[in-house]
Amino acid sequence: MISRRTFGMAVGLGTGAAAVALSGPQSAAHAASAPQKPGGPITPTVPAVTPGTHPGFRTLKHVKAGVLDIGYAEEGPAHGPVVLCLHGWPYDIHSFVDVAPLLAGLGYRVIVPYLRGHGSTRFLSRRTPRTAEQSAIALDVIALMDALDIDKAVLAGFDWGSRTADIIAALWPERVKALVSTGGYLITNRKAQSEPAPAAVERNWWYQWYFATDRGKKAMEDVDDRIALCRYVWTVVSPNWRFDDATFQRTAAAFENPDYAAIVLFNYRWRIGLVDGNGRYDRYEKQLAAQPPIQVPTITLDPALDPFTPAGDGSAYRDHFTGRYEHRTVADIGHNLPQEAPTAFAQAVVDADHL
Repeated sequence: MISRRTFGMAVGLGTGAAAVALSGPQSAAHAASAPQKPGGPITPTVPAVTPGTHPGFRTLKHVKAGVLDIGYAEEGPAHGPVVLCLHGWPYDIHSFVDVAPLLAGLGYRVIVPYLRGHGSTRFLSRRTPRTAEQSAIALDVIALMDALDIDKAVLAGFDWGSRTADIIAALWPERVKALVSTGGYLITNRKAQSEPAPAAVERNWWYQWYFATDRGKKAMEDVDDRIALCRYVWTVVSPNWRFDDATFQRTAAAFENPDYAAIVLFNYRWRIGLVDGNGRYDRYEKQLAAQPPIQVPTITLDPALDPFTPAGDGSAYRDHFTGRYEHRTVADIGHNLPQEAPTAFAQAVVDADHL
């Protein structure tokens, strides 16, 4: 989820550059469309869809990529421009179950992978350390692109997915046509993470501190306890989202991956300096510690009801994006933005592709 330090720095900030406020998933498609450039190509308007319209993905595939056998969903024409949709925690590919067909209907080839430790994605070797530093996850996605012969794609994500997309855009911009980053600039600054944040921000991170304890570790290692915890997180971070049991259970199946507990615990413990990363990723983490700018065309999205998103216009992280850029705030929506407001998210992808 969003860096607690980034949130803390933004508390109390006023507004600066204009943001686009959207009224919700049903009316967001038209409102989100970028203004047409004089003489430029017409940006398609994504048709509005009711969240939860699609029961699942029609096509699930596997490919060996890097240290993983990655499971992924795919929609759309095989030779269409590629969009990679990246999920967060505690979610899975079904956060994009309505987004993917919207984009596929406009001619995009949409690929939605299970991140390491989730769903049908598996490590190829038992000897591979089950680490989850931010650069490791980003390199998984680069390996996926290589395995599928994808030279360049639009990257779109939220939570862990935003962070992963941000990293690829910062370190390998030649692989990114455009970026949609929910929550803004989420590249983890471990040095900043070592400093205390305002009390209200620390409170939002209760599960991070829980995972740092033996009790939290035991809870994550018990499948039933971990699934109950994840469901509770859904309700806290998306207060207006009325999902049913079937919707949650569809995603909860991804939490039964044998490496799920190890990956999640490592990721959150690593962020706050409780564990060291694998040395093979040190050079990338050194680059990321400098908080590199993102130069590719970008649209940032802030869900207004997300407890991890500071109120405002994105000015807290605006300076990190040095290319063509827009910011949007989506009203009445919580943390799982693509599943709660698929039309607004899909429109942001299309508009970013046309920046």
